[in-house]
Amino acid sequence: MRLSVEECLGGIAREEGEAPLCDARWYVAREVDSRLRYTFPAGALAEAKWLAADMLVDGDSIIVFALSLQEGAEGPTFHLIFCALPQCQLRVRFRLSDVDQNRWLLGREGAYIKPMAAGDRVDLAKVDRMVLTVSRKAEAAQRFCLTDFAATADEPPRLADPLLPKGRLLDELGQSAIRDWPTKSRSAEEVTARLKQQLADAPAQCWPEGYSRWGGSKEIEREATGFFRTHRDGKRWWLVDPEGYAFWSSGIDCVRVDTELAYAGLETALSWLPDPAGPYGAIYSYPDQEGRQINYLQANLIRAFGDEWHEKWATIALAELKRLGFNTVANWSDWQIAKAAGVPYVRPLHFSAAKTPDVYRDFPDVFAPSFAQDAATFAEQLRETAEDPALIGYFLMNEPTWGFAEETPAAGMLFNTPTCATRQELARFLTRKHGAAAALSATWGLPVTFSEIAQGEWRHPLTEAARADLAAFSTVMVERLFTTLTEACRKVDPHHLNLGARYASVPPDWALEGMKCFDVFSVNCYEERVNPEFGKLSEKVQRPIMVGEYHFGALDVGLPASGIGRVKDQAARGQAFRVYLEDAAAKPWCIGVHYFTLYDQSALGRFDGEAYNIGFLDVCNRPYAPLCAAARASHARLYRVATGKVAPYADAPEYLLMLFA
Repeated sequence: MRLSVEECLGGIAREEGEAPLCDARWYVAREVDSRLRYTFPAGALAEAKWLAADMLVDGDSIIVFALSLQEGAEGPTFHLIFCALPQCQLRVRFRLSDVDQNRWLLGREGAYIKPMAAGDRVDLAKVDRMVLTVSRKAEAAQRFCLTDFAATADEPPRLADPLLPKGRLLDELGQSAIRDWPTKSRSAEEVTARLKQQLADAPAQCWPEGYSRWGGSKEIEREATGFFRTHRDGKRWWLVDPEGYAFWSSGIDCVRVDTELAYAGLETALSWLPDPAGPYGAIYSYPDQEGRQINYLQANLIRAFGDEWHEKWATIALAELKRLGFNTVANWSDWQIAKAAGVPYVRPLHFSAAKTPDVYRDFPDVFAPSFAQDAATFAEQLRETAEDPALIGYFLMNEPTWGFAEETPAAGMLFNTPTCATRQELARFLTRKHGAAAALSATWGLPVTFSEIAQGEWRHPLTEAARADLAAFSTVMVERLFTTLTEACRKVDPHHLNLGARYASVPPDWALEGMKCFDVFSVNCYEERVNPEFGKLSEKVQRPIMVGEYHFGALDVGLPASGIGRVKDQAARGQAFRVYLEDAAAKPWCIGVHYFTLYDQSALGRFDGEAYNIGFLDVCNRPYAPLCAAARASHARLYRVATGKVAPYADAPEYLLMLFA
């Protein structure tokens, strides 16, 4: 079945002229929230397995789309969020079974990037309409061409040889080949000379005046324990470094050679693919798999330093952090280089359950007997750093995908996992609360038994009362998850701080109640300033707050997306950085913020397709001078801001419409 556009809504219109893709039409979107509407008989998609269409975005920047499937005009709506890289044909391929909401990230394919499930679970037998919405784009009118969607029983083929209207998209240095900007590197020789000069300058780099050997404030002394700890002095929360100095953690995430490009299906877009068996073979990861990657920053380092490239890079990177004033090697980093150099660092832990299955997205079956065993194995990761004074602490996980769902983990489990130990515990929980099945049915307004709760395929729509009970049990699930992991970690490492789960926002109450075992509550926050609601969160949990991620980007240096925070140019990035950092330091409940990331992402996108200008350095190791100067200036006054001796920097730039995948 082919689905054709029936109506253009909002600021979108068809454009005359031949499109470069067969059977495609041009559309021009002038406004965000422009929409293309499709209708069809209810149930028309019930027998199909896939939806697919081909697309090409014109211009220099990405467009983010939402493909929505709805049950009638007022019914539940599922959203497939995806993004399209410009100047490269892509194929939207959506497996219709993913309307069950059991997956969040659905898998990048070429220029079809960051596909994600959002919204409600829908019944395809009731879906009778579809809308394609332009949900994010740059301010100027932007056009794209699109074929009809095909609903098929068979899997449509992946796109192997995309149309490239402007030719190859990346040069041999890893930069955009179709755009120009003043700081673009012009040759491999220029990049090599820069790297060698940075290495020669490395010994001279140091933290700002008044910093302790760990990056704390020499003017504020507390009791030394030999490890990092938290302290509340009556005025504010602090970290305290191993020598007893007050410490406020300003860090950079991804201190690693972090510009990998997932190039499967984009081979013809690259100017240079060196021989994997030659001297540049190390730049390839997973070369024979669908997720194969290539790293042009690494190639630039190999060209400059040969086999010693990693050692030389580590020296340059740590010197750059000190030059900029950062005192923490933050999450997702090559933390081993910080450990070796005695630089404060945090580390992420990775839960990969060998014996315990998931019950909803990445939420494990926490009442299964095997979960405690998997937690003990998980904690063993800490063995190698348990006695290291440079380690600030560890994150139990990052932005769990169950935290992005519209429903609670207990509700998602009920619909997606027919049998598991946690569902059986849910039945016992409801038995204790309601006593008899008749009472449960009366409260929920559903003809339901405890045996249906315990196992089997769940088909009942949930009432508000049912959702309330499932939220209460989700608290039990979350508490068991984090308490079990925390206790296992403390058996292996009693010295270091449990920094929490890096939640993507302020957690809902049902989740928060289960998270009180952390030493520090970590939240990622991509706003203009740290969210003031975090202060209330800190009081609720009686813990300090650490922000695990924030950033600002622009569209003036060859990247097709800015990142989540967006400003006009590199000078404005510096202003935005200073406002965020110093505002956070002035908050008495905040003990640190970590910037994401050290390097720009690849202009053609990392594993999921993100292609953001969010680095302090580009793929050629060139620092962004305005941003670097801003960091040094703010770090020189960081502790005076934190103690209230000077007011935080407040010269904010203009913040533009967000443009990110």
